[in-house]
Formats: sequence, C-alpha cells, structure tokens
Amino acid sequence: MEQKILIFNFLITFFLILFSSASFSEKIIEGKVKIIDGDTIHIEKNKIRLHGIDAPEIDQTCTIKDKVWNCGIESSLELKKLILDNNISCVVSDIDKYNRYIAECFINNKNINKLMVRNGWAIAYRYYSLDFVEDEKLAEKDKIGLWQGQFQEPYLFRKSKKN
Repeated sequence: MEQKILIFNFLITFFLILFSSASFSEKIIEGKVKIIDGDTIHIEKNKIRLHGIDAPEIDQTCTIKDKVWNCGIESSLELKKLILDNNISCVVSDIDKYNRYIAECFINNKNINKLMVRNGWAIAYRYYSLDFVEDEKLAEKDKIGLWQGQFQEPYLFRKSKKN
C-alpha cells in the first residue's frame, strides 16, 4: 500500500512540474497598442495577429443597401475604440509565416479577439480555429458590424488582390 501511495505522489508531482513548466513557456506580451487593422496590432516591436479571427483589410469596402462603405477602416476603428489607450495583455500561441506572433489578447480580462467577432467587426477564421464560430453566428443573427450588409470574406478579398 505504501508503495502505491509513493507512486501516486510521484505521478502527481511529475504532472504538476510538467504543467507548471508548460505555462512558464507561454509568451505573454503586454503594453500599449498600435492598431494596424482589425486583426493586427503592434506592441512596441512585436507584431501580433489576433488568433482565430479575420477582419476586413484597410482598403476593403462593403455594402449596405447598395451603398458602399469602408468596412476595413471601420473595423480597425472599432478595435481602436475597444482598446482605447489601455495596456493589453496577449498570450502568444504561435508565429505565422510573416513572423508575426499569433495571440489572444485581453483588456481587463475580456478577450479582444472574441469581442471583435461578437461585435461583427471580424469573422471567425475557420481555417485556423473554430474558437469564435458561435460569436460569429450571434453577430450575424443580430445583423451588427459587417453583418449589417454584404461583404466579401477578408481572406477572399486578399486572394482576389493577388491575381
């Protein structure tokens, strides 16, 4: 019986060390933000792409009842309003092919990525993540942000500009 208790304690200790060291390896970037567009920010020299979301490009337009509007600019302005002049904290999960950090960012414990999708200013980027699909469905149902009218999905807009 003592041997089982020792093995159990060893396993518990091993897993605690394993998981605590994994959390220390997470990179966290904090500070004041420069908004690049609706899904890209800079904190000092760190370029950060918001994980799991895709926002319109700055030069992208959308339509509401046949009226063209600058939804790319509006999306980046909405991100700016959300952050204001506050410090944010970003938890990095990866680095993309453009050498940007991929991260979920938070302001006052609120997930900025999630809020951009829930408020309709970005869509869930299903190619990389399904994290914000439900938020997108709610924004579409509520007809807010981009969902007020028609828009081309941002990745399709980028692809069309390459041709």
